[in-house]
Amino acid sequence: MDDQGSGPLKSIADLARLAGVSVSTVSRALTGKGALNRGTRERIQALADRHGFRLNVAAQNLRLGRTGAVAILMPLGHARGQQLSDPFFLTMLGYLADALTDRGYDMLLSRVLPDRDDWLDTFIRTGRTDGVIVIGQSDQGAVLARAAARYRPLVVWGEQAPGDGPATVGADNIAGGRLAAQHLADRGRRRLAFFGDVGVPEFAARHAGFLAGLPPELHDAVTLVSSPVTPEASEATARDWFGAGNRPDGIFAASDVVAMSLIAAAEQQGLRVPRDLSIIGFDDIPLARLARPPLTTIRQDIEVGAHHLVDLLFRRIGGEDAGSVQIAPELVVRESS
Repeated sequence: MDDQGSGPLKSIADLARLAGVSVSTVSRALTGKGALNRGTRERIQALADRHGFRLNVAAQNLRLGRTGAVAILMPLGHARGQQLSDPFFLTMLGYLADALTDRGYDMLLSRVLPDRDDWLDTFIRTGRTDGVIVIGQSDQGAVLARAAARYRPLVVWGEQAPGDGPATVGADNIAGGRLAAQHLADRGRRRLAFFGDVGVPEFAARHAGFLAGLPPELHDAVTLVSSPVTPEASEATARDWFGAGNRPDGIFAASDVVAMSLIAAAEQQGLRVPRDLSIIGFDDIPLARLARPPLTTIRQDIEVGAHHLVDLLFRRIGGEDAGSVQIAPELVVRESS
């Protein structure tokens, strides 16, 4: 279409008519969000530059009754020292960012230290985002359940709660614990330990599955060690525990980060992995295969989980009564066991 001699462009509709495309195509071209042919995108951007047109995204979202953003909240009720730099969170956030960008949405990220039981309700009332994804339940189960009863576009990564809790996406943690138990039993390990805080719903399910997967005669051979989740704190806990004379031959850790900390602490005490001690983690973060020795772990597909979280959230934003999704875990055998 010839744009010579045309007057000033007052709206996105004017630019769409000039370019001979739809308003939604112009929006995708100027925001850089969503799928669009490169040539079409560049032509529309060139037209906008020629006429000095700038898209008012805030006004557009206001007209549409949306913010164009999704909140990713990480509540740290049980582990306040945990950081966004935790390898699991970094991996999950990367996949979430990709999935949201594909939907044309921005991501608002917040690390929450809950000091009141209305922190989530307060955030939702601000209306800053079109939906909320919570990564990890921590000890905030009651808070999440209360918010989910009133606010539909809320999805949680973690253990599926019984009853009318929030919609969740997460691994079958009990099945994952069973896989770890069976692997250690098959390796002939008999003096066993579980490292993790069972006050966390996901970790409690992994511990329960671990016990359920062992032969009955080994149940009493499992020591529960309440371990922090950060690398430094979990390594210190393991170092003190080994230093007190404890000598297991098989350990299931609640996460890969804890498992890798255990490897470091064991070697400081002269325990060789896997000759003296088999160690299994949970998650299969990218660093697991780079550990020394490479870490045997229970894999929960984090990329698939992130896409399920985003898909489930947008289905709920659209008014669909979409329910929880559970991901089957997989044993990944490497050299630490």
